[in-house]
Amino acid sequence: MKKKIAVIEDDPVIQKELQTLLEGNGYETAAVTDFSNAADQVKQIDPHLVLLDIRLPGESGFSVCSRIRSFSRLPIIFVTSCNTDMDELNSIMLGGDAFITKPYHTAILLAKIDSLIKRVYPEEGTESLAWKGAVLHLESSRLEYEGRYAELTKNEVKILYYLFRHGGTICSRADIIEYLWDNQLYVDDNALSVNINRIREKLSGLGIRDFIRTKHRQGYTI
Repeated sequence: MKKKIAVIEDDPVIQKELQTLLEGNGYETAAVTDFSNAADQVKQIDPHLVLLDIRLPGESGFSVCSRIRSFSRLPIIFVTSCNTDMDELNSIMLGGDAFITKPYHTAILLAKIDSLIKRVYPEEGTESLAWKGAVLHLESSRLEYEGRYAELTKNEVKILYYLFRHGGTICSRADIIEYLWDNQLYVDDNALSVNINRIREKLSGLGIRDFIRTKHRQGYTI
């Protein structure tokens, strides 16, 4: 599955340049076009990584970064002409993962993107996991059962991956949340419940009942 990168850049020439570069190197791209609610657009795009400028109309890239960090731990690379030490420090303090100044060297930018994606999504490849007839396809983010498929979000894939890897044992809510945080995905206790319910609905749609069982005050098991 191609990794999706959101580009938040108000200069249309640079935006197109970045998208052409990324798509030519095997990535899927999506450009943010409404800079008054860039963080909300990122949530809708659901990318694997964000390239973010600092000087934007509406709100600054620093503000956008801070807002993204309120709901996601996905990698954020600042690509900007702001090149002071304070700019770089602010990007780090607000949760940015890398800081690259314009004009950027394409090879360095691509290497940084590749490095972050491999670090954050190390388990996603061609691997598939199976349990009780259900098959989790990590590369395509799909769940298969008896020839039928359900599409999964990144959070749902990670939760199921953890449960499949620990099949037959009880996984505590705290351990699942810590695992998701370690993989740069923000899920609190309430969000975990929401994701588990959505996964159960998708399992039900495939004809699978009682696949994920809740153990009172202990966690979940499959």
